[in-house]
Amino acid sequence: MATHRDDLPAPRARQRFRRQLLTWYRKHGRDLPWRQTDNPYHILVSEIMLQQTQVDRVLPKYHEWLAKYPSFEALAAAPPEDVTNTWYPLGYNIRPQRLQSIAREAVERFGGALPSDEETLLSFKGIGQYTAGAIRSFAFRERAAILDTNVARVLSRVFLGGGDVKQSALQRRLWILSDALVPHRHVFDFNQALMDFGATLCIARKPLCLVCPMRASCRAYPWNPEREQRVRTRRDRARS
Repeated sequence: MATHRDDLPAPRARQRFRRQLLTWYRKHGRDLPWRQTDNPYHILVSEIMLQQTQVDRVLPKYHEWLAKYPSFEALAAAPPEDVTNTWYPLGYNIRPQRLQSIAREAVERFGGALPSDEETLLSFKGIGQYTAGAIRSFAFRERAAILDTNVARVLSRVFLGGGDVKQSALQRRLWILSDALVPHRHVFDFNQALMDFGATLCIARKPLCLVCPMRASCRAYPWNPEREQRVRTRRDRARS
C-alpha cells in the first residue's frame, strides 16, 4: 500500500477524530462478551461468527460454541459434521470449516495457540487482513488497523465525503487511512469504537447525523444519498 500517503489528514485532525470517537464509545459502546476477554481463540470465534451476521444472532451461538469447544484443541479434535451442526443456524457454512481448519493448524504448528505477528497470521487459510488486524489489536493489544464494511463507511464519509467502499482502489486508500488513525494507546477501544460507530450511528441508510460527534468535520455532512451516489459516479469515471 504505497499510494495516497500525501492525502492523509493532518496530525491534529487525526487526534481530534480519535478523541471524539473514544469519548463517544465510552458513553455509547455496546457491552459484548468478546470485549471482556483477550483470549485469541475467543476473539477469533467472535470475528468469524460476525462475518455477515448480526450481533444479536451471534450472541447465543458464541456462548454455546465456547461451551462445547472451549479451546483450539477441542475444536480441532471434533468431528466436522458436529462442528457444522453446532454452527446452525448462522449460515455460510464455509465459516465453521475454516474455523476448524485454523484450529487444527494452530494445534499442529503452534501448540494450540495463535501467533501475534501479522505475517504468520496471514499464512493461515481463512485469516485475511481484517481478521489478522482484529486478532492483533483485540487479543494482543498491538497497534493494528482494521477495515470491515462499517469501518470503511465511517472513514470514507468523514474523511473523503463518501464513495463506493467495495471498490478495490478506495479500499486500498482506506486501509492506509485506517492504519494512520490507529493510536499507539487504547488500540482495543479505538478499533471497537470504529466498528460500533459504523454499526449503530453512521449506518448505511439514514445515518444519525444530527447526533454525530463528527458532524463539524465530516466531509459527508449532512448526509445525502444522492450526493454519495454522485461521489461514487465521479470516482468510477476517473478510474475508467
